[in-house]
Amino acid sequence: MKAAHIGTTLPSIDCATVADIIRDTAREEILPRFGNLSASDIAEKRPGDPVTIADRMAEERLSGELTALLPGSTFVGEEMTETDPGTLSRLKEARPVWILDPLDGTRNFANNKNCFVVIVALSIGGETVAGWIHDPVANETITAERGAGAWSGETRLILGPRPSFETMTGALGSSLRRRFAEGRVGTRRAARVVRYGSSGREHMDLARGVLHFARYGGGIKPWDHAAGSLIHAEAGGYAALYGSGKPYRPDMGIVRDMLLFAPDMPSWHEIVSILAAWSDHEGS
Repeated sequence: MKAAHIGTTLPSIDCATVADIIRDTAREEILPRFGNLSASDIAEKRPGDPVTIADRMAEERLSGELTALLPGSTFVGEEMTETDPGTLSRLKEARPVWILDPLDGTRNFANNKNCFVVIVALSIGGETVAGWIHDPVANETITAERGAGAWSGETRLILGPRPSFETMTGALGSSLRRRFAEGRVGTRRAARVVRYGSSGREHMDLARGVLHFARYGGGIKPWDHAAGSLIHAEAGGYAALYGSGKPYRPDMGIVRDMLLFAPDMPSWHEIVSILAAWSDHEGS
């Protein structure tokens, strides 16, 4: 992609420049700390929910450089929102908002597992208009601009014809994965059910067609899904909230619902009915 022309009253945003900022941040703030964290570099926001110095330093750098790139913009970051939940109200404002997950897959990162990404979305008027997901180790960035497709470098990502459910690979929460492994999910089974521990990394594979469906629950957060929802849609996929059937928008804030990604609308409805037969919708 060349440039994203975001509205008529705002300057053009060079998507490649944003990707460079993300890539430089990952190379200088995240990768040097991978496998080199000391005990003092890791804390818990709540039991089982770690945060590292890499999360904090990456968010500080991204927020500063991206808001400078687009004068008049603000940001909502996962780590900042943890200490000041009121910043979520910015997503309802008319001005541009950078939505940041500086290190998605923190538990993997802290455990020296190579499955983590940086997620950035740009929202205007509550709608995601551009998104970037960067895998620091693979040095791959998947991007999308509304109406201009999803891209990995110079390769446009377009989902092919949807496979039958029995040949799909899906990402589901622990309860359904356990039932699947134990053979307690009814007569129709997907080929494989996984969870990466990084929703952003799953979004990359959803856009590539490596994963065919994914369901998320327990609080749908904008830094996890704003960029991925746009990228998936621009690759030809379909996603919606269970309760309302509506697409996810970042100005919804943190939504207590479940969000399902599927290859297209017919398969979305098919997978909803199959998963309903697998469980009573407990967990994600």
